[in-house]
Amino acid sequence: MKNTMKQYVDYIVNGGKSTMLGIGPMSPALIQACFELGKEKDLPLMFIASRNQVDADEFGAGYVNNWDQFRFAADLKAMAEKVGFDGDYFLCRDHGGPWQRDKERKDHIPEAEAMELARRSYQIDMDAGFDLLHIDPTKDPYVVGKVIDIELVLSRTVELIRFCEEYRKANNLKEFFYEVGTEETNGGLTDVSAYEGFIIELNKRLAAESLPQPLFIVGQTGTLTRLTKNVGHFNDKQSAELSAISTRHGVGLKEHNGDYLPDEILLKHPGLGITAMNVAPAYGTIETRAYLKLAEVEKDLAAKGFIKSASDLKTVLTRECVLSHKWEKWMTDEHKNKSEEQIFNEPELLKEILELSGHYNYEKPDVVKEMQTMFANLKSFGVEPERYVVNKIKDMIQNEAECFNMPGLTSRVAQAK
Repeated sequence: MKNTMKQYVDYIVNGGKSTMLGIGPMSPALIQACFELGKEKDLPLMFIASRNQVDADEFGAGYVNNWDQFRFAADLKAMAEKVGFDGDYFLCRDHGGPWQRDKERKDHIPEAEAMELARRSYQIDMDAGFDLLHIDPTKDPYVVGKVIDIELVLSRTVELIRFCEEYRKANNLKEFFYEVGTEETNGGLTDVSAYEGFIIELNKRLAAESLPQPLFIVGQTGTLTRLTKNVGHFNDKQSAELSAISTRHGVGLKEHNGDYLPDEILLKHPGLGITAMNVAPAYGTIETRAYLKLAEVEKDLAAKGFIKSASDLKTVLTRECVLSHKWEKWMTDEHKNKSEEQIFNEPELLKEILELSGHYNYEKPDVVKEMQTMFANLKSFGVEPERYVVNKIKDMIQNEAECFNMPGLTSRVAQAK
């Protein structure tokens, strides 16, 4: 490692005009794209894994590549070595905490059990060598449709940081960094004054127990991801105010829901002082679109007799997407309660559901089978499908990284030490 995560954050908070990119690890293809880009552009990689994406086998593992924390860490290391990346990359837990796996929330498990599962998940994160732990206790199935009490958020946050620090010290593990807060409107931190009040009170409680101050605090900049769009209203003024507050307290402002933002907003991020921005589902969408484009090419080749027959990838993936119901959390209000039958009869909505939830279903056996058939067909004609997919993902991340002044950041931070 050339620089620690804190050194990157300190560099940006102290005036380095860059924004870091938190990358949701949506697939092995994305991991490859990231390491290639990191090597080419001399930039750090921050992989932000939710508990649904990567978690322990005892919880059912993650939907991405069946990763638990150890397999995830091992695959990152292997890909870095394969690509020849010798820069900095960080394993980050995104939205760790109670009820953060969808099943826990749907099952309405009791608070004591939810907190115990959260602690266990953090233990395994730490054992696997994660660098950043997001402490987010705001997903409470017993507080639906209203703002969760900020006192509850504070007390649970301190409790979980205390637990992690005690576990770290007892097991002689490395130092971890923490991210706190949430972009969710029910988290109670959407107001600028509430944001500063939360930082002050949290740091006071942490200091009283000699616990570390968080590295990042999540702020609501106005972003909101629905379907395959950012339907929020990015607020430049509020972003600058949040940045000034976080800078005053020596922490980084983390923005979530950065998916699908246009360049004219991305380009402002370094100047506004947004320390880091998370993106996840948009990468899944771009990858799924790449597979669908390949399926179009394959179908055309079959129709013209260049290959014997085409796979049925699009049909199979579409069916799995709709039946999985993984699209529900990304729906806009007018589509929220639609039945599977209604969706199958609305071509435009069906297309969006396929694009936004395809990545949840890459590991389904029928999808894997059709994907393998498609890849074999295309390769027999001279198409390199894996390379095409990696390049499509890479193009998107490179654009974001360049808007954020990330190329060369690793060397700049090292020189500033």
